[in-house]
Amino acid sequence: MPRNARIDIPGLLQHVIARGIERRPVFLDDQDKRAFWSRLLQILQETETTCLAWTLLDNHFHLLLRPKKVKLAEVMRRLLTGYAVEFNLRHKRAGHLFQNRYKSIVCDEDPYLLELVRYIHLNPVRAGLISSLSELEDFAWSGHAEILGKAANPLTSVDQVLAHFSRRRQTAKEKYQTFIADGLTASSLVKLSSGGKRNSLALNPILSEDDVFDERILGGGGFVENLLLTTSSGERPGPTDFWMPGTEVARKTSLSPSGVTRAARRGGELLRDDRKLQECLFDF
Repeated sequence: MPRNARIDIPGLLQHVIARGIERRPVFLDDQDKRAFWSRLLQILQETETTCLAWTLLDNHFHLLLRPKKVKLAEVMRRLLTGYAVEFNLRHKRAGHLFQNRYKSIVCDEDPYLLELVRYIHLNPVRAGLISSLSELEDFAWSGHAEILGKAANPLTSVDQVLAHFSRRRQTAKEKYQTFIADGLTASSLVKLSSGGKRNSLALNPILSEDDVFDERILGGGGFVENLLLTTSSGERPGPTDFWMPGTEVARKTSLSPSGVTRAARRGGELLRDDRKLQECLFDF
């Protein structure tokens, strides 16, 4: 069965996962991880791509990215190809390092952005690489320490993450730490490595069983409908389209980033209702 085409438009929030071929390690030591980290940092800066969360494990990695100038495919091509060449030279090997196709899930920002930040940053604990949150604060291969201010040159766009918790930086850090800790004590954990109806409904009480869903998307309803309409028409998003980051709008309003997203969703619903009404009137 052929795979669905990626949804790859600059401006979209994307959860990216890449694994080693046959689940083999892609990082054999800290030197490999430093090489990957340095290459990723350079590519993010050159392409003006925002990183909101990341973690490196032994045989795979997670990134939460929002490309701005280029498509995600360009970012990942440069990252995976360049790192694989460097890895093979260093370890005197040949052949593919990563699985042929990295995984990317387009994500609606509210309520999934913070859940994804938590999910990605807790991966080293859940994978058993470290055993506690105190160790996670000193773990070099995750964006968690960066958000807490323990890295001089972070990959993560720290301010954009903390803005979701408070306008005061120290208060935001404390609330962020509490939010991360709550993720370890949750009775049930939603697996955020895929989109679709089940995962989307689990975290968004606004959605209903009758909404539109897509396995490539974490989100539903109007967000998915607009994405599918855009990708089918071939049009690129403009600066005022529905997926414009809430944090950018929030800077110019008194709303919180999540409040901006809810307002935009409600506006889209009203617009669709108005179009349906006009269609009925014309049909009559």
